[in-house]
Amino acid sequence: MFKNPEELKYTKTHEWVKEEDGLCVVGLTDYAQDALGDIVFVNLPSVGDTVTAGEVFGDVESVKAVSDVFSPVSGTVAEVNEAITDDPAKVNEDCYGAWLIKVSDVTGTEELLDSKAYEEVCEKEA
Repeated sequence: MFKNPEELKYTKTHEWVKEEDGLCVVGLTDYAQDALGDIVFVNLPSVGDTVTAGEVFGDVESVKAVSDVFSPVSGTVAEVNEAITDDPAKVNEDCYGAWLIKVSDVTGTEELLDSKAYEEVCEKEA
């Protein structure tokens, strides 16, 4: 069983969101990092870039494949986790601590799932 902390929101494309100090923190879920395998490269947007809910904002490369990362919200990239670009394996080690981007001026949160609904998505895919 995968960890899906109840305080987070999720997407059907396996990203998580946490509201923190007026920003939305975005990362990959436990299910996603497990399915990807060992992550070796992360490509993220720059601070100031605009992201749109449901659209690709970056990608992660694992030993298996390259996978797009979709933005769970719309807004402006306020911060990028440089530690992840330097050491992508951190996503595998602690997917809920190893966030990817922080987004400001957030809109487009209507499609986000709670942990229970997200678990149902994972069960259907398993």
